[in-house]
Amino acid sequence: RRMRKWGAAMAGAVLPLSFTLTVPFPSCLEAQIAHDSLAPDAEPRRGGITKKLSVNGNILHVHWQAEEARILRVSVSSFLDLLSLAVQTMDRFGSPSSGQ
Repeated sequence: RRMRKWGAAMAGAVLPLSFTLTVPFPSCLEAQIAHDSLAPDAEPRRGGITKKLSVNGNILHVHWQAEEARILRVSVSSFLDLLSLAVQTMDRFGSPSSGQ
C-alpha cells in the first residue's frame, strides 16, 4: 500500500528543468562587469523559475531552474539577448584595462 501511495504521489510531481550556462571572458574584471550589469534583472514572474548568477575568475556562471520548458526557454533567450548587448557594449568601449 505504501508503495502505491508513494508512486501515485510521484506520478503527479513535476521535476524542475534546469539549464546552466558558463561564459568565459578575457578578464576577471569583464566577467564581473557582465555580472553586475545582468544580475539586477530579476525574473518578472514570481513563481515557476529561478536564475542565479555568479562569477568565478573570468567565468560568468548562470543557472536556471524552471517548472515549464516554455518559461525556461523565454528566460534563457531573453538573458542571451541582454548578454549579447553587454558584450557588444564592452567591445565598443574597449577593455577596462586597456584604457581605450
